Amino acid sequence: MGQLDGKTVAFLLTDDFEDSELTSPWDAVVEAGGTPHLIAPESGSVTGKNGHTQDVDVVVGDADPASYDALVLPGGVGNADTLRMDEDAVAFARHFGQQAKPVSVICHGAWILTDAAVLDGRTMTSFPSLQTDLRNAGVTWVDEEVVVDDWLVSSRTPADLSAFNRELLRSVGG
Repeated sequence: MGQLDGKTVAFLLTDDFEDSELTSPWDAVVEAGGTPHLIAPESGSVTGKNGHTQDVDVVVGDADPASYDALVLPGGVGNADTLRMDEDAVAFARHFGQQAKPVSVICHGAWILTDAAVLDGRTMTSFPSLQTDLRNAGVTWVDEEVVVDDWLVSSRTPADLSAFNRELLRSVGG
C-alpha cells in the first residue's frame, strides 16, 4: 500500500508553469499511490515554459474543491500571475486555506494565495521576489528550502523539489 492510497490531489495551474514544479510532485504523488488531477481555467491542455504539455482533467469552474484531499500550486511567473486573476481559481484555492486542508506551493505559486486571503499569520518561503507581496498578506517570510506551517508547505525553486515532495507527501498522507 502506498502512503497516499485513496487520496486525490488537485494540481491547479495554467500555461507557462515551471515544468519541473508540476512533473516532479505529480510523479511523487503517483508513486505514493495517490491520484493527481490537473485543474486549469480552460479545458484542453496546458504547456509549461519549457515545453511540457499535459491534459487538463477538470476546468476549475467545474471542480469541487471538497472532493480533493490536497492542493499543489506549481510556480512559473506567467502561470501564477494568470491564475491570481481568475476568480474561479482564487475561490478554489481559498477553499483549501479556509478548511485547513493541505496546500503545497512552490516558487511563484504563492501569488494566488495572497489573492485568496488565507495567509495571514503563516510562516512560509517562496521565490525571493514574492517576499514583499507575502509579507503584505500577513506572512512571516523566511529563506529556507521547505517550510511547513500547519496545512501549508512551501518551497522556493526547483532546486528544492526533493524536500518539497517529501513534505507534500507527509502533509497529504497524514
